[in-house]
Amino acid sequence: MIAGAGPAGSAAAALLAGAGWRVVVVDRATFPRDKACSEYMSPEAVRLLDRLGVVPDLEAAGAVALEGTTVVGARGSRLTGLFQEASPAPFRPAGLSLPRRILDARLVEAARDAGAEVREATKVEALLHDQGAIAGVMVRGPDGRHAPIRARLTIGADGIGSIVARRLGRRRRALPRRVAFVAHLRGVSGMGRTAEMHVGTDGYVGLNRIGTDLYNVALVVPQAQAAGARGDPGGFFFRRLETFPGVQGRIQRSHLAREVLVTGPFASRASRVTSAGALLIGDAADFFDPFTGQGIYSALRGAELATEVAAGALEDPGIPSASALAHYRVLRRRAFAGKWAVERLIAYGMWMPSLFDRAVSRLGARPTMAHALIGVTGDFVPARRVLNPRFLTRMML
Repeated sequence: MIAGAGPAGSAAAALLAGAGWRVVVVDRATFPRDKACSEYMSPEAVRLLDRLGVVPDLEAAGAVALEGTTVVGARGSRLTGLFQEASPAPFRPAGLSLPRRILDARLVEAARDAGAEVREATKVEALLHDQGAIAGVMVRGPDGRHAPIRARLTIGADGIGSIVARRLGRRRRALPRRVAFVAHLRGVSGMGRTAEMHVGTDGYVGLNRIGTDLYNVALVVPQAQAAGARGDPGGFFFRRLETFPGVQGRIQRSHLAREVLVTGPFASRASRVTSAGALLIGDAADFFDPFTGQGIYSALRGAELATEVAAGALEDPGIPSASALAHYRVLRRRAFAGKWAVERLIAYGMWMPSLFDRAVSRLGARPTMAHALIGVTGDFVPARRVLNPRFLTRMML
């Protein structure tokens, strides 16, 4: 069974059910539903969505092509990296962006089409155990009644507040601790074919188009400052946007198309991602600063890795042992370690605005390097292309 029907959970359900396994997915939400997210999908994320057969429907629903990212530093430096100019070439020359209520609902449909049973408005409240192993979950359905769902394998895909993760072990917190305020607006002026990231001295703003005259606007600030939003997150959101020179005057509160949603704090990960009878994917496994926009890719790729390991482990009878699932940790490190390092390099760099601004300026003057960096954040260029002494030295000198 799978707890959570977001991109990670629905993708895992579609892959496992498509391979012939009986899959039950539960989610406390009903779909379609909104979600605080940058709503950005890299070219590599689009490749994974294409494997699930949903890309034509997403494009028909109005998904917007994103050709890369423009980064603006606190002192006005600027770089633009384009996916199609990076090497190796991506699956397609652009990523996609569209509201999560459309993406998630289509992925839930894909899971059902593959044969998975999806139960909405159903909350996981506890884990079931059998001789020390996880043996399923206890859920509360839409009628308020409790019922067990027994399973040989339980996959936690239930987000940053994952009950599956909390039952497996302690949630580890790290720096930087940031909180995001995310809204949909119309009439954002000056947007081109790239996403925009505007870095300030104590936070940043992300902008990208997600439909016809509809834009995702995300403000990310330190957790301590987010306390100032209590009682009026919308007012806090719009006041802080005006402190970013590259955003000032481009966004009007009267153009708000969806209320401000709040998520975070970031920089947390589960102390254990596997246990006898269970494993974690997506934000349930780890949740970091969204500056590089890799959340949806990580969810989809994690689902692929999890199903690869699960399919092999389930071939033997009974509940998979911890050792039978341990290879999942190896695959995760192999797939994500370089990207985790780049995420942290950028996140910690923003703590030093003058240094960050210098790096952006140098990369802006060297387009090949800018394209490489954006290719790494687009998930199709190996992280080693930027995590080496030559690149890092040229980025600063």
